[in-house]
Amino acid sequence: MSEPTPRARHRAASRPQTALDDAARTLVVRATAAGRRYGVALASSGLIMSVAAPATAAVPADHPVEGVQSVDVAQLTAQARSALATSVAVSVPTEAQPWTFEAPALTVTANPKPEPVAPRPPAASRSEVRAQAPSGGAIPASAAGSAVIEIAARYVGVAYVYGGTTPDGFDCSGFTAYVYAQLGITLSRVSGDQRYDGVEVPRDQAQPGDLVWSPGHVGIYAGDNMMIDSPRPGKSVQFREMWQTNPIFIRVTG
Repeated sequence: MSEPTPRARHRAASRPQTALDDAARTLVVRATAAGRRYGVALASSGLIMSVAAPATAAVPADHPVEGVQSVDVAQLTAQARSALATSVAVSVPTEAQPWTFEAPALTVTANPKPEPVAPRPPAASRSEVRAQAPSGGAIPASAAGSAVIEIAARYVGVAYVYGGTTPDGFDCSGFTAYVYAQLGITLSRVSGDQRYDGVEVPRDQAQPGDLVWSPGHVGIYAGDNMMIDSPRPGKSVQFREMWQTNPIFIRVTG
């Protein structure tokens, strides 16, 4: 017995598919899915609405629709209505007053202007401080009124400095020359030369302001056996009793 020979099946001829056909089918699928989601949203909000897709939105039978599931719209509508029925109703009494807030009164006060600062006087130099300082010893009464002694007394306490000629430090002849210079009188720089800068007078005729000279030293006579001078290293300008045995008194006239 011979077996029947199977007949070959041939697919019906159809129009060739192009990229445009694939794009059209994709748009139809997406539009259908979007329409269903829109219907679900309307149903969940309590609105029942039927959406009829246009004929052009039909999905071809031979094109599978993936990822789209059926939705029970009636059930969603019932859930939405139940949620609305059980929600708490909020009501406002008619006599309720609107809420208000009174802002506190604010007072703005400007910061006070700073008090003016008095300018500081310029700092006095060490020489000026010494010149204004108390003498540390009163001018002898016999020397009162002597311009030379009054100027010399300003520098009491200035230390002896070898070769010093200013209020920062004096040696003996530097001190006498500086004092006389304040009166416009120029003396020689060293004590040996100051010996001849004036006229020698006897001791009993000596007056406050005359130079007192001895070998190697010179000072200013202050009367009553007193003198003012810059003695030696380690000492300072001071009034003191004369110590010379035979001093020479010199009157400087200018």
